Amino acid sequence: MSDRPRRFRHYDDEFKRSAVQLCLKGEKTIPEIAEELGVSTGSLYGWRAQFLDESEGKLEAVGDELDGASIQELAAELKRLRRENAHLRTQREILKKAATILGEDPRSSMG
Repeated sequence: MSDRPRRFRHYDDEFKRSAVQLCLKGEKTIPEIAEELGVSTGSLYGWRAQFLDESEGKLEAVGDELDGASIQELAAELKRLRRENAHLRTQREILKKAATILGEDPRSSMG
């Protein structure tokens, strides 16, 4: 181990807010965003929590079912929908492969 003290990088609030907005968009995972920005995932998770606390956990959402929904609720719903989407994509790929296999002429697969 080195005797040098750890050097911490300090990021301005605008950088942190932009990083959190990337997280909330949901196009990439937090580890992917952290790697792209050159920050630790721990920092990014911390900034997200700080941002959510500052926003008092409320969003003005469009639509009756989302009016006044907290960011945490929306994040949980987004996570659930992403999981469901991944499951449905997997099912679709399996069905495509099955349709291809079942649609083949049996005589052509026998040598």
